[in-house]
Amino acid sequence: MEIKMNAMKLFVLPVLATALVMTGCASRKPAAPVSAANTPSTATTVSTEGLSEDAALNAKNLTGASAKGVTAANRAFLAKRVVHFDYDSSDLSTEDYQTLQAHAQFLIANANSRVALTGHTDERGTREYNMALGERRAKAVQSYLITNGVNPQQLEAVSYGKEMPINPGHNEAAWKENRRVEINYEAVPPLLK
Repeated sequence: MEIKMNAMKLFVLPVLATALVMTGCASRKPAAPVSAANTPSTATTVSTEGLSEDAALNAKNLTGASAKGVTAANRAFLAKRVVHFDYDSSDLSTEDYQTLQAHAQFLIANANSRVALTGHTDERGTREYNMALGERRAKAVQSYLITNGVNPQQLEAVSYGKEMPINPGHNEAAWKENRRVEINYEAVPPLLK
């Protein structure tokens, strides 16, 4: 009887783990856009280059932006909302530290700000592997922000794996663009004017 239970555990646990990864975080829906009637008259300029279509729309439609924690020195870094990764890696690059530090400072100064960190991969590899890699990437950014003082309640790490490429190409240039974490403000984004 005990042998049967152990054999069943060996079968059921991997199946459950695979099912969790398969359904994973990709079922998260982006926040609904805000109507033009609710948009503040203060214009913000956020770089949406490198963001998926939904994330770019959300970045443009957020209300309640804050200038608190935005300085002349970190304005350009706050406008950057994408962190890129090397192939098959979830290690942060030194080029991204200033961007992440600027976002950490803003989030610390604005306790009502909320951010979704969406991890993405290129098309190579299985769906399951890429979902896990996208999650590791999002969690690497989340960990960096928390280590630098951001309240974990302000952050949500999500993986879309290879499901939402921003460049549909099948070459190294496209793959490089698709290996990313997007920093999507869902409440109280930086006011960049």
